[in-house]
Amino acid sequence: MQYNSQEGVNSLEYNSERTHLIIPEYGRHLQKLIDQAAAIEDREERNKAAKYIIAVMGNLNPHLRDVPDFQHKLWDQLFIMSDFNLDVDSPYPIPSKELLEQKPDRLAYPQNFPKYRFYGNNIKYMIDVANKWEDGELKDALIMVIANHMKKSYLSWNKDTVKDDVIFSHLLELSEGKINLLTTEEELSTSSDLMKVNKKMSNKHQFNNNSKQKSHRSNSGGKNNKNRKS
Repeated sequence: MQYNSQEGVNSLEYNSERTHLIIPEYGRHLQKLIDQAAAIEDREERNKAAKYIIAVMGNLNPHLRDVPDFQHKLWDQLFIMSDFNLDVDSPYPIPSKELLEQKPDRLAYPQNFPKYRFYGNNIKYMIDVANKWEDGELKDALIMVIANHMKKSYLSWNKDTVKDDVIFSHLLELSEGKINLLTTEEELSTSSDLMKVNKKMSNKHQFNNNSKQKSHRSNSGGKNNKNRKS
């Protein structure tokens, strides 16, 4: 609040009417000190004022004094807050306004739209790594870990049961046909079907043998009875 002696009334100074703070963390009083130091004509006095301001800035951040290049950071901030208008002798290279306002190159955001988003990109990276490994126990173990994680990811987004052949088909597609677990699954199912068929055939064969033995026994028993009667 400021008092205007000409009007005899109190005039309020709002922040919206004040100059913009370049680094608001230090406050407006420090910004005014820097502006006053930049207006000093004597260079020696300006250097003294700059060192005094650096000491005040260091006291405002005592927890950063052990940080490497802390003083260098304070001097850079001093020139930035003065809008590079403070002409003093700095123990460090003075930064340039052009370098500060230089915009970095735009980073290309990776656009990835996988078919099965519920697996995530990390699964695809793991599959690519597995494709580069040589065949062996380690690769087989990694493939089983990938398949197990794919099943967990599938169930986390699709609240339902899922068959292993669905996961295996997705793994075959994501690996570009290099990891095929469907062959093993089909062989197991085929062998189990064959076992069922063989078991049925053996049971049928055993039933036929038992029936033949019973008929033979009945026939032989009938002949014996006829011989006994005669």
